[in-house]
Amino acid sequence: MRIQPTSQNKGIALIIVLVVIAILAVLAGNFAASMKVETMLARNASFDSEFEWLGRSGIEVAKAVLADQKDPFTSLGQYWAGGQGSTNGSFAEFDLHHFPIGDSGMFVDISIEDQERYFNINMADEMVLGQALNLIGVDAGQRSSVIDSILDWKDADDNNRMSGAETSDYKSYWLPHAAKNGYIDDMSELLLVHGIMEQPQIYSRAYANPGASVISRHNRMGASKFEEIAYETTLTDLFTSLSSRTVNINTCSAKVLQLLLPEIDEAMANSIIQGRDGPDGVPGTDDDGYRSVQQMMSRMAIGPPGAGGPPPPGGGSPGMNVLTRYCGVQSYVFKVNVKVDLGGMTRTYHAILRRASARDIQMLCMDWD
Repeated sequence: MRIQPTSQNKGIALIIVLVVIAILAVLAGNFAASMKVETMLARNASFDSEFEWLGRSGIEVAKAVLADQKDPFTSLGQYWAGGQGSTNGSFAEFDLHHFPIGDSGMFVDISIEDQERYFNINMADEMVLGQALNLIGVDAGQRSSVIDSILDWKDADDNNRMSGAETSDYKSYWLPHAAKNGYIDDMSELLLVHGIMEQPQIYSRAYANPGASVISRHNRMGASKFEEIAYETTLTDLFTSLSSRTVNINTCSAKVLQLLLPEIDEAMANSIIQGRDGPDGVPGTDDDGYRSVQQMMSRMAIGPPGAGGPPPPGGGSPGMNVLTRYCGVQSYVFKVNVKVDLGGMTRTYHAILRRASARDIQMLCMDWD
């Protein structure tokens, strides 16, 4: 007996065919994506040694640039920082952001940042940390908890400060860990500290939601305690864990200067920054940069060109002693970033260099992403 096809049977067959086609299309797409990933991995593996060779070459260029700097001070007007300084004559014709590597026809993008432009977090006491949180705009009710917890993290004992936290407190966290009880080796350790753990946007803007309201110390009072906030200035804009024990007044920001003394307000800090342009007040000339902390104090007593000079911070000797303790005009530790582009693929190498002298520049560490 012959079965006659019906419209219902035809419809079921069509659905089955469409389902099979859809499954095959998904399988083909997954296979193509897998092959694309495998191809990229193979290309990366084949370029791996060339990437590293170019990255290390860029770091060696940075070492040579730092060794060739002849001035007895370090400033943003020098070649390593992208300035037009008269030193580094052997490199003056090259652009660090498009630097040729030998005769290979390859170029790398090199950027160098001194770490003395920041305040060393391991040198920060209660006064400096309080001034930092005030500059950031952290609510006054939260500051004592953050300050005490950072100090508890650094000190060698397990005794809690009044609003701080030690190992016994961190053991009950969702991510149990122990307090460092020693110097901070990397700024990211602060993300494990009580007060910052709960509000990581204090540490860096990268942890703030894109649509959050931007807070500074000037608009802190108008902020609602219930809205998402981001801080205009963060701890990573003010501190480092890798510098020497002094802040370079030739490279630091006005906000870092305000950490040093309560008497250094925003106007005075900007005046100090302006004074870097020398007595003529023109950037890019030979008199740029402070040669000593004493010279900076002397210029500030007179004031930069066109500005009424403020009195020396602290009214004289006490302020001078603090500035001499915390400030300098040399940078010794540098972070180097070398961006390498090969066949449309990029890799950035990071290195920390320490310059003890022109003949002694050590690479402390290196990694890449």
